[in-house]
Amino acid sequence: MKDINSLNRVILVGRIGQKPEIRYSPQTQRPVARFNIATSEVFIKRDTNEKIKRTEWHRVYMWGPLAEFASEYLAKGRLILIEGKLRSREWQDRNGNKRVTTEIEAQNVVLLGRREEAVEEPEVLPVSEVSSEEEIINEEMDEVPSDEEEPPF
Repeated sequence: MKDINSLNRVILVGRIGQKPEIRYSPQTQRPVARFNIATSEVFIKRDTNEKIKRTEWHRVYMWGPLAEFASEYLAKGRLILIEGKLRSREWQDRNGNKRVTTEIEAQNVVLLGRREEAVEEPEVLPVSEVSSEEEIINEEMDEVPSDEEEPPF
């Protein structure tokens, strides 16, 4: 029986951390784009009346025509809205430790902000020595970005 009270949907509005990285699967040449998006919130500490800004980084990937759109129109600092699904996956780091990563599989992107925001030339990476589309997504990642540094992607 299908659970009708279940929904896996994410909506984020934030700024792109770096230019999307696009790759193509060797067998099907299906494009996949990956990047990070930062969302920020500001709140005031009650005891000190100090403004605190908290930034969260989210890993995003997208397939097919949406990935090609991302490589052409998305640039670092661009304000966007992402709609998609949460996806968790397991992988092993270089030391053999089991790690779990939660990412957003984007299904829709809306450009926000002014038209004058910079759009750089797309950077297309050569076809990697990857054996499947799943391995493109399952690349090793050693660190989760901190709030102060640019995500290592």
